Amino acid sequence: MLGHIASEALSGLDGSAVEVEADVVAAAPAFSIVGLPDAAVQESRERVRAAIVNSRFEFPSRRITVNLAPADLRKEGPSFDLPIALAFLLATGQVRDGCDGRGPLAAVGELGLDGSLRPVSGTLALAESLRRRGVRGLLLPAANAAEASLVEGLEVYPAATLAEAVAHLAAGGGVAAPPADLSALLGAVPALDADLSDIVGQDQVKRALEVAVAGAHNVLMSGPPGAGKTMLARRLPSIMPALTRAEAIEVTRIHSVAGLLPADVPLVTQRPFRAPHHTISSPGLVGGGGTPRPGEVSLGHLGVLFLDEFPEFRLSALEGLRQPLEDGEVTISRRLTSVTFPARIMLVAAMNPCPCGYLGDRGQECSCPAHRVRQYSSRLSGPLLDRIDLRLEVPRVPPRDRRDGGRGEASTVVRARVELARERQLKRLAGTGAYANAHMNARHLRRLCALDADATALLDRAYERLRLSARACDRVVRVAQTIADLEASPTIRSAHLAESLSYRTRSRHER
Repeated sequence: MLGHIASEALSGLDGSAVEVEADVVAAAPAFSIVGLPDAAVQESRERVRAAIVNSRFEFPSRRITVNLAPADLRKEGPSFDLPIALAFLLATGQVRDGCDGRGPLAAVGELGLDGSLRPVSGTLALAESLRRRGVRGLLLPAANAAEASLVEGLEVYPAATLAEAVAHLAAGGGVAAPPADLSALLGAVPALDADLSDIVGQDQVKRALEVAVAGAHNVLMSGPPGAGKTMLARRLPSIMPALTRAEAIEVTRIHSVAGLLPADVPLVTQRPFRAPHHTISSPGLVGGGGTPRPGEVSLGHLGVLFLDEFPEFRLSALEGLRQPLEDGEVTISRRLTSVTFPARIMLVAAMNPCPCGYLGDRGQECSCPAHRVRQYSSRLSGPLLDRIDLRLEVPRVPPRDRRDGGRGEASTVVRARVELARERQLKRLAGTGAYANAHMNARHLRRLCALDADATALLDRAYERLRLSARACDRVVRVAQTIADLEASPTIRSAHLAESLSYRTRSRHER
């Protein structure tokens, strides 16, 4: 007899249709799976056999052939356990498909040996793909139900065990889980512990970071140890605009595929803040592997990627950032597949000015030979630095400021100004595909950014005297536009451009 049920394979952040077919015939006992399965899918034979027996169904001694179609699409992971088990039970007549013309059901899920259903990664991406294909409903582990319920127009049928999944199939689905309330999830954003007012002094750096966040610009901070670079970076999420509904879904999809979505958190409601160690490999930072997986640059999509000890990262990893910083996405090609992951990040990097960390520090003398300083700074290539909009000197906080200095504005106050600036950008950039000034291309700059006569003359002089590249010149204008947005100015004035140029001036260690 033949049984079949729909399922879905994950490729990058997208799903592909898979038809699971089971053929059971009276012949020498065997259990084979064909259709380009990986090792995890092949091992499902043992999980499926034990789960069926322990769920009090029969597992006859016959020849069982399971086909995962199409045969030229590689199938990976344990999510095919449930559809294989259901197809087998349909083929042996132990369950009847109760859809009765109401549209097909698909199934995904990992089986335990006792018949329990365990959660799988990438549920949101799989559910979205099924909805686009017109599949009516999805059978899946109960732990994944809240995540799948984010997809409108798809009926979600959670099950804790194989027996419950069989009951759903026999009933044509049964009672679907209620759809997720996105408004309630987005409105329940927890308060952040870190606040910008925790930082004493550093008013100029705080202003520069406000500009950076308002336009989603990349930042490099340089200063001695203990100046507060890491503290400043870790407080950036507190002044970033809240995720929109579409952005939250996009970030959740990436984290789900990476297996980083907690079981009790169906929706990511805060902008990501990723801070990998400097020993990370290039595939870990940019993405890759035999089966392409998102790297830190994609896990930080629509949020912050913080790279502390910037020059200590491997050269191959840092150079791999150049294309994502420019294009906002990463394309990973392998022999059998090519996948694209979004990577629209705000890069925030921090470094010491020299190996010992005290070059130019007023309180302690640098002990590094000149050649060591040059060697240290040469680890960062010119093309990579050219993609960083703001380069900030973060000096040691003077004793008087540390002792008597005010704590400055709270994050909520700064965040309100940032949100207003972003609203102006969204209005101006409507229809361009960009959501912040940092993502404007050269055509957008010429069409949307208006410089007055004094600003134009200043930019021409800076281009010649500072020997700016064409890319650097465009980035100066982008930052100046963000400063103008913070002040609600309809045009870029010379003061806005001068402030932008001050953030572009080379740091001491680059001279």
